[in-house]
Amino acid sequence: MQQQIPADGALVELVRYEPFDPSGAGTWGAPRYAAYVLFPSGEIRTVDLGDAAAMDAQVFTFLDALRDPRSNIQPIARALDAQLMQPIRALTDDATHLLISPDGALNLIPFAALMDEENRYLSETLTLTYLTSGRDLLRMNRGLEPGQGPVIVANPDYGATELAAASRGATPSQGNAVLTAQRSTDFSSLNAFGSLPGTETEADAIMPLLPNVTRWDGPEATESAIKQVQAPSILHLATHGFFLQDQDCLAVSGGTRTASIDVVSTAESDCVPTPRNMENPLLRSGLVFAGVNQRASFADDDDDGVLTAQEVTRMNLFGTQLVVLSACETGLGNVVNGDGVYGLRRAFVLAGAESQLMSLWKVDDFGTSDLMQGYYERLMDGAGR
Repeated sequence: MQQQIPADGALVELVRYEPFDPSGAGTWGAPRYAAYVLFPSGEIRTVDLGDAAAMDAQVFTFLDALRDPRSNIQPIARALDAQLMQPIRALTDDATHLLISPDGALNLIPFAALMDEENRYLSETLTLTYLTSGRDLLRMNRGLEPGQGPVIVANPDYGATELAAASRGATPSQGNAVLTAQRSTDFSSLNAFGSLPGTETEADAIMPLLPNVTRWDGPEATESAIKQVQAPSILHLATHGFFLQDQDCLAVSGGTRTASIDVVSTAESDCVPTPRNMENPLLRSGLVFAGVNQRASFADDDDDGVLTAQEVTRMNLFGTQLVVLSACETGLGNVVNGDGVYGLRRAFVLAGAESQLMSLWKVDDFGTSDLMQGYYERLMDGAGR
């Protein structure tokens, strides 16, 4: 890992831990955050960042503000930076490229949007690379070539926009999905998905910019087609994304603010997470494709229009340089301390993708189309991913 750190960089491993007092009977203290900073020279520096509960509260205040266009984000971004990144910058000397491996709720932060003590966004002075673990550095320089040209998937034909909720065991509530006894492995509670015409415009705009491109849209934009790709240089998926929050047995607090599909719990008491009652978090997030609104009639769950994060891990993306998820809240997932975010972001890393572009909040269909066109124009002009 040390050999993969750039000369102007440093690896920042953030950890959420419980301090242990070995004296007497031995007791565990309240969770805290700390950072380990590894330099190309091999030197390691550390800093304790304080109480995890206080940090998490600041994180969710920051995320709530980012999602509200009326918010004055700068003082909130500055407050979180003072608590989190300013103590780390005191250790990194002249490093201008920070390779950040977050833990716990810190996985949900766009660090570039934090503001330093001189009221500059971190993106103005630092290059930031996100890792699910420092071990990801060992994946990045394998010299693998893409197996095919770019693949674009846009505006899938989801089918009819109404589902017979009663026949699927779901109970509608204010237009949102409801999960009662069902678990997210069933997906019967997902609402019908509406078309995304802006993604068709998006695909039309970026196709001429990419060489040897393959495009699937409408009824051809199927789950099975996606699963069969062989390490495309770029995989661009413009569709709906979802994250089902398992509120009953979530390891850390987060509430529905991290869900693009609401889940209503009917449990009368809090559930203590254990290996037995925690569902595989890779089954709670995913993307939807052609025919998903008719999934009730599908005999084959492997091609029901729902591509879960777990199914993504079985794809062949070793050699894929970039995955773009042009969908809502695709960067989210269940937060598992010590293991990063077990959602789509981690799934695409495990599948072999070198880098990803994802959203942390709900996005406008046509606004995203304009953003993506500008992004690819700069990418083709030689700008870094």
